[in-house]
Amino acid sequence: MSAGEPGSVVRRMLLGSQLRRLREARGITREAAGYSIRASESKISRMELGRVSFKTRDVEDLLTLYGITDEAERQQLLSLAREANVAGWWHSYSDVLPTWFPTYVGLEGAAHLIRAYEVQFVHGLLQTEDYARAVVRRGMKGASEADVERRVTLRMERQKYLVAENAPDFHIVLDEAALRRPYGDREVMRGQLQHLVEISERSNVRLQIMPFSFGGHSGEGGSFTVLSFPESDLSDVVYLEQLTSALYLDKREDVAQYEQALKELQQDSPGPDESRDLLRGLLQLS
Repeated sequence: MSAGEPGSVVRRMLLGSQLRRLREARGITREAAGYSIRASESKISRMELGRVSFKTRDVEDLLTLYGITDEAERQQLLSLAREANVAGWWHSYSDVLPTWFPTYVGLEGAAHLIRAYEVQFVHGLLQTEDYARAVVRRGMKGASEADVERRVTLRMERQKYLVAENAPDFHIVLDEAALRRPYGDREVMRGQLQHLVEISERSNVRLQIMPFSFGGHSGEGGSFTVLSFPESDLSDVVYLEQLTSALYLDKREDVAQYEQALKELQQDSPGPDESRDLLRGLLQLS
């Protein structure tokens, strides 16, 4: 998948949302839809959220149940189902990734706007290779160097999105803690700070620093990312990474709370220019 091109994850979400609208337009329950394809109500729910792959036979049976008889319309949706099952480029790294992360990589690659707050370390899209290596080694204790390097390579591949022709807008608030907490030696941290200064000057990157001096703020719940997509059929998705899993929130009321928290973080943090000066100050002290 080339940078900026919608991936299989987004195609599943698009197909799922269309199937949901067709079902609701016919007044058919999830239970009845599940029965028609020999599946449970929860399976229909996961399909409509784009959380599972699609079998062509299941999509054909659902379209018939929903009264879609026009062959052109059926083929368009069946083609989307086939495309949704194509593995993304990142799947070749699945052996060194937690099970929930490939979904995020697919969403990240298809988003046209990525907004995030990070407190533990510099966001993966902004890490230098040496810093990323230090972070991965810390998080994959006991892993072989080969596995560490594969994870680092994946992170570097993801960063190509930010400099692609159709790069997404990336709005990030970094807590000062992420800049003060050392990963790697002094030179690694200096290189990371310098990289942040440079990349913050890109037109599609808005980087702000939430300083310790501000005190308490709306990011008290921890790090999160909000992904927005160019397809009008897709709602924003909030990504929350946990120790052994991740949450993907797309209910409007949930997303709205995180968007409000991010808005307040942006309002309360120094602007991009002043934040860049803060980075230069930290660089001089390092």
